[in-house]
Amino acid sequence: MNSAPMQRRQWLGHGSMGLASLALQSLLQRSALGAEHLPALPDGKPHFQPRAKSVIWLFMRGGVSHMESFDPKPELNRYAGMDIGQTPYKAVLDPERRKKVRVVVVNDANGQQRNRIYPLQVGYAKGGQSGIEISDWFPHLRRSVDDLAIVRSMWTTDDNHGAQVQFHSGRHMLDGRHPSIGAWVTYGLGSLNDNLPQFINFGPRFFDLKDGHYLGPTCDAVKLTVDPANPLAFAKPELAMADEEQRKRFSLAHRLNALSALRYPEDAALQARIKSYELAFHMQRQIPEIMSLRGESAQTQRLYGLDHAITKPFGQQLMVARRLVERGVRFIQIMHGDGAAGAWDSHSGLKRNHANLAAQVDKPIAGLLADLKQRGLLQETIVVFATEFGRTPGSQGSDGRDHHPYGFSVWMAGGGIRGGVVHGATDELGFHAVEHPHYVTDIHATLLRQLGLDSHRLEYPGRKRLEIDFGEVIREIV
Repeated sequence: MNSAPMQRRQWLGHGSMGLASLALQSLLQRSALGAEHLPALPDGKPHFQPRAKSVIWLFMRGGVSHMESFDPKPELNRYAGMDIGQTPYKAVLDPERRKKVRVVVVNDANGQQRNRIYPLQVGYAKGGQSGIEISDWFPHLRRSVDDLAIVRSMWTTDDNHGAQVQFHSGRHMLDGRHPSIGAWVTYGLGSLNDNLPQFINFGPRFFDLKDGHYLGPTCDAVKLTVDPANPLAFAKPELAMADEEQRKRFSLAHRLNALSALRYPEDAALQARIKSYELAFHMQRQIPEIMSLRGESAQTQRLYGLDHAITKPFGQQLMVARRLVERGVRFIQIMHGDGAAGAWDSHSGLKRNHANLAAQVDKPIAGLLADLKQRGLLQETIVVFATEFGRTPGSQGSDGRDHHPYGFSVWMAGGGIRGGVVHGATDELGFHAVEHPHYVTDIHATLLRQLGLDSHRLEYPGRKRLEIDFGEVIREIV
C-alpha cells in the first residue's frame, strides 16, 4: 500500500494483472450481466432430469489409429502387402449417409493412393466380462472395458487437422466460427461452484482459443496448466503481498465500485467487473489448493501413474480433473499430443509413435475411471475419449498411416452411459462406417442429453443452425 499515488481505475487494473479478463469469462454468464446487445441467456436449469453433472473430455490430437486401438481388424493381416484391388474387399460407401453403393476405394481422404494394405502393428485381446477386443497398447483400459461404450462408426468430413475444430464444433473450419461443445454446456447450465470457472482447458489446441464465438467470451474455456509451484501464473498480483493485504485491497475495491454502482445502477459492465474481481480472488485461493496433490495418498498417485515419468504428466492432469469435478467444475477439456497437428499424427513410424503415446495415457485414464468409480463420481461424470479421425488401412510410406475421416472410434463412460457395449461398426478393413454411422455431433447430442439439455432448445437469436449441427442422441449406449 506504499506505492506511488495513481487513479483508482489505473490502480485496479495495474494491481490485478489481468484478473478481470480471466474471471470475466466465467463471470458474465453466471451473473447474467452481459452487455445489453447480448440476448437473454438460458436460466441455467436443465430442460429435463439430468443423469450427469460434469464432463471430462479427453482429446487425442493428431488422429488415433482406430484399428490399433479400439477397433482391431485382423483382415489387415490377412491381406497385408496386397494391393487393395487384388483383394475381395468391397467397401460400402454412403456419401449422403442415406443411399448405399458398393465401390472399390483406392484413395485416402487427401486423394492420395494408399493401395497397399498395411498390417496391424500390435496385437489385441478380449477384455472384461463383455469380451470386447482392444489392442495391446491399451492393456489397462482393456481391463476397464466393462465401463466403456465404444462407438466404432464415427465419421467426419475434414480430411486434415481442421477436423479438430469440426469435432468440437460440428462445423468445418471454413464454415466460419461456431461454438464448441464445452461452450454450449457452459451456455446452457448454471454454475455448480461460483468460485471456479465452469469450463477449463488443459493442453495445446490446434484451433484458436475461443470456444464461445457468437455465444461470447463468457463461454470460452479458461486455460490452466498443472504446475503446483506456479498454479495461476497469469492471474497473480504483480507484487508479492500477504493474503490479508490482498483481501483488504479487494475489499476496498469492492466498496469503491459499490459506491459507483449506486450512482450508476444501470451500468451492467460495472456490475460484472465487481463480480469478476470477487471470482478472481476466490480463484487465487482455490486453484493452488486444487493443483497441490500432496494430500493424495500414495496409492491414489500410483493409480494415476504419478510414480513413473512416462505417465506422470498426463496422470497429474487427470487427477486435477477429478479434483475439479469434485469441486463443481462442469466441463474439463484435456488435450493430449504436442505439436501443431498433434503428436498422434503418425504418417511414419506408427508403431513407435502409438506405442509411446498410448503408454502415456492408458494407465492414467484407467486410473481416472477407477478413482471416479470408487468415489461414487463416475455415475454423475461423463468421460469421453475422442480424436479427430482415424488412420487409413493402406500404408503411407513404409511404416505409417494417413488421415482417415470415413470411419473411426470414440468411447464414453459414466454419467448414465451403458458400460461394456460396442455400437456401430466399420467394414472388415476399417475403411468406412457401415453400421449405425454417426457424425461427430451425435456425441455432442448424447452428452447434452445426459446433462439434461436439448440442443434445439438452446436457441440463440439471429443464429440459424443446420439440423446436422444438433446431432442425434446415440440412444443405444444410454
